[in-house]
Amino acid sequence: MKSRMKSRMKTERVTLAVLLTGAGAVLAGAVLLYVPGVPGVPGALRGEVAAPPAPGPLARARAAVSAGAQATVPELTALIGDREKWLRAHPRDDAAWAVLGAAYVERAARNGDTASYVRAEKALKRSLTVLPAARGNVDAQLGLAALANARGDFAAAKRWGEAVRKQEPRRWQAHAALVDAYSGLGDHAAADKAVERLRKVHSGVPALSRASQVYRDKGWREDAAALAADAVALAVTPAERAACLQRLGDLAWERGEPEEAIASYEPALRLLPGHAPSLAGRARALAALGRIDEALRDYGAAMDAAPLPEYALEAGELYEAHGLDGDARAQYRLSHEWASESLTHGVNATPVLARYEADHGDPATAVRWLTAEWARGHRSVQVADALGWALYRAGKPEEALRYAKRATEQGLRSALFTYHRGQIERALGQYGPARRSLTQALRTHPAFSPLLAPKARQALAALGEPPTGGPADVHGSKPAPKPARSPAGASPSATPGPSR
Repeated sequence: MKSRMKSRMKTERVTLAVLLTGAGAVLAGAVLLYVPGVPGVPGALRGEVAAPPAPGPLARARAAVSAGAQATVPELTALIGDREKWLRAHPRDDAAWAVLGAAYVERAARNGDTASYVRAEKALKRSLTVLPAARGNVDAQLGLAALANARGDFAAAKRWGEAVRKQEPRRWQAHAALVDAYSGLGDHAAADKAVERLRKVHSGVPALSRASQVYRDKGWREDAAALAADAVALAVTPAERAACLQRLGDLAWERGEPEEAIASYEPALRLLPGHAPSLAGRARALAALGRIDEALRDYGAAMDAAPLPEYALEAGELYEAHGLDGDARAQYRLSHEWASESLTHGVNATPVLARYEADHGDPATAVRWLTAEWARGHRSVQVADALGWALYRAGKPEEALRYAKRATEQGLRSALFTYHRGQIERALGQYGPARRSLTQALRTHPAFSPLLAPKARQALAALGEPPTGGPADVHGSKPAPKPARSPAGASPSATPGPSR
């Protein structure tokens, strides 16, 4: 009896294969095995080859977990239901608990249901209770690394990832989780090494996607785009291909090429019509092209698919940029509510909350939150930029500048970061550097923000042309004289205070 039970347990166990890429898990999936046949008449006897039956959502999700590419939300839901049913009868199956936890993480990352992260944590810890890490439960540890990355707890993700790497150095999922963790911590040297190790043991889409992201963070745009295109070519499932196309679109957007970005987002949305990141990406690109009604439509669809606070915040800023203040306030309230709710589920919502406070609320609150974030080791360029901007908005440009420099001098070419630095330099009377930074921001992406790109142009016009006088003036060691003429409403004669 015991041997039969063990045999059945073995056939029902599903091995965990792939974890998060950035903010969302990528459950593995690849080739499905079909058994051809015609009901009632064996095809071989008739000399015919019958078409294989279409696999259902559960079969596709099982294949995803066992071998290689992303599954869709309905497929993940089917897998979750199957594992929950199995575990009610077999609560001592550590592998099934690990798969259930990983599926919860993936689904939450896709649909914005942060409560699923709580369920994921319970499932993964239950797996470790059944089979502790010291006895070789690698899958649960990988699941916890994935969960920590998804929640934005990069220090915890690093601990779990390093533990697995020491136990099983060739488990590529550990290296993938460590790329995400070290990137979130701002340890670019360690992220580089993790990518190198990952690519030595794995050559598939997750490795290409992470390498592309690391190259993008270094400012190697062409290399990042080439790897992202390779990932699209290698993607197996519709969900995986849509995610790869979306990343390719994001890279085009950051280069200031909204039309090219849309050319990637649209095929992604044909594959997965409710793919929230592609909807939000297309919304940004449409807004940059002046197609405001379409952009707002896409933001609404993105929020329906995944109620993420960053989408509501972006939609609010688009409304505000076009004078629709009531609609903007409604979106800001929604963003704040969603971010606050995610905090109760263990998600680090500090970045989006601080961004809201710096630009639309209390900058001093943003400074307090981001200073704490920095103190606990989250020192990515994103946190550096946000902290520098919050300090500037709180009236502390001297303190702000060092963070703005850190955000802009590590390679990432971000029009937003460069704009922030330019405004900080302008507030400090460093007019030459300010002119250079603002020019670079608009050259990188002329429509990087519906609210801030116009302000960048206004600030640059207020600074006027570089004065004669040589390097001293160019580098800002003495103030530039007033421009002879300024646009209506501009006030170049005064040193500007905090402005967005």
